[in-house]
Amino acid sequence: MDFAVQEVDENGGHVPGGLAVTVNEALMRLRGTDHQPPRCAALAGTIGQQVRCGIYEWRPSPCDEFAEGSDACHRARARHGLARLDSAAGY
Repeated sequence: MDFAVQEVDENGGHVPGGLAVTVNEALMRLRGTDHQPPRCAALAGTIGQQVRCGIYEWRPSPCDEFAEGSDACHRARARHGLARLDSAAGY
């Protein structure tokens, strides 16, 4: 999930620069999202128990794709062997 360099705080945005790595002159990426398995450096907590975004107010634009119950959310949960939220929470 790459995002524009302008979203990083030192370039006028809000994403903390220490959590981002440069992809190229136009794009950045949150640390850990390109690891196997991927785990965003801003994710706090234990997957499968309770997690939260540590920079929710300053998250980059692609993170909006991971809204609770979204397709991206379901895919991420499936990668960790977790049930879909709609079936797990009765949505």
